[in-house]
Formats: sequence, C-alpha cells, structure tokens
Amino acid sequence: MSSVLQLSDVSVVRNGRAIVDSVSWSVEPDQRWVVLGPNGAGKTTVLQLASTLIYPTTGSVEILDSTLGKTDVFELRPRIGIASTAMARRVPADETVLNVVMTAAYSVTGRWNEEYEDIDIKRAKRVLTEWRLDHLAERSFGTLSDGEQKRVQIARAVMTDPELLLLDEPAASLDLGSREELVALLGGYAQSEDSPAIIMVTHHVEEIPIGFTHALLLKDGAVVASGPLREALTSESLTTTFGLPIELTENNGRFSARAE
Repeated sequence: MSSVLQLSDVSVVRNGRAIVDSVSWSVEPDQRWVVLGPNGAGKTTVLQLASTLIYPTTGSVEILDSTLGKTDVFELRPRIGIASTAMARRVPADETVLNVVMTAAYSVTGRWNEEYEDIDIKRAKRVLTEWRLDHLAERSFGTLSDGEQKRVQIARAVMTDPELLLLDEPAASLDLGSREELVALLGGYAQSEDSPAIIMVTHHVEEIPIGFTHALLLKDGAVVASGPLREALTSESLTTTFGLPIELTENNGRFSARAE
C-alpha cells in the first residue's frame, strides 16, 4: 500500500460555498498527521472524507486502496478507527467501559445479542490497560470524567487494530492534567512501529504529541502548509492560517504558540 489516504484536487461544496477547496493531500502508513486551522477551516470535513462519512463534490478520495464512490464503505469502515464527540454521543450512558471498547469488534455502540469470543474479551482488557483504563472496566460510560471518556473513545478506536486512526479534537474540553496525560499516552502510541497511520484534528499546537511527524494547516478550506512537522508548522504558517502574528516555540518536542 503506497498510501492510506489520497485526496486529489478535492472540493466539498455546500449551499454554493466550498467548505474544502481543491485540496490535494497524501498520508502514508508510517505517518502521524496533525490538522490545524481556525473554526470553519474545513478540518472536520476533511476528517469526514477520510472516514467515508461524506463524499467529495469534485475530485477523488482514495482510502486504503479503495476509491470513494466505487467501493462498499461498509466493508471499508471496519479498517478505520474513529474517536470523536459524535461517536461518544452514540454510546449508551449505562454501558460498561469494557463493553464500549469490546463492541467495536461488531461496529456497534451498545451491547445487544452479539457473541464475543475469549480473544475479544482479552483484547479489550489489554487495550484498556494500555490506555490506563483497566480499573474502570465495570464503570458506566456516563459516569466517567471527560478525560476518561476521551481515552475510552480512543481505546475503542484502536480495539480492532485499524489501518487508519482518526482523532477529532481528542483533548478538547480537558483540564490541564487530563490533557497532559492524554497527550503523553498518544505520544507513546504514535511512536510505536505497530501503530497505524494517524490523523488528529486540533485547534492548539500544545496538544500535538511527541511522535507526530507531519502537519496540514487549513484556512477557508484551502491548504496553507503541508508536509513534515517542523517544515509545515512555523510561526509564518500559523500567522497566515490564523490571521494574526503568532510566535511558535518548541521545547523538548512539545510546541506552544502565542500572539506577538
């Protein structure tokens, strides 16, 4: 597989407005991308394209060697892991954390009449341990803190060993401690050779984990910068993207930004 995701001159038009405007972008299996941009830049729309939830108005989207519009997305979707607020809203509040993660094996969000094998249970418990959630296995999802729920979403997303992992603002609404714990876990996961290609949408450079390799910056649906992290992510590119002078600094592999 040469790439896990390929957007070729893609536009998404709604009510006569281009939400995504002539975007070309390629993601390789060993890359971990952060997608940055202001509200309305097209970040979530790009993620929806990558997750097969929407189709481009023009251009082509290839995901895992399959072209949108020419493949059965229901066969493609189990190969893609997704963690997002929209997904979390579909999880029954009274479902146990173990079941929230385990039901990913059937691509459902609530335990019903599925039959699970011992390997599914062992896999779910192992993933919970990796994301520091094993002590919450029997807790109800609705009783968890925001930080715990975010980690459960990611644990569910990686349960099936996806070939592409999509993270939509995984640190949004978290307090400082919860954010740093999650960023550290994501950094460890991103640096593992066994991890899939990762695309993470965020608003803040402070949320970029160590181990991420590339950046895509969007403004008004168009690409401002794209490429290796330290080439695409600069004070100049952030200034253009967000429309005010921004100073970017890096310390021990973590970034911070402030208006000059």
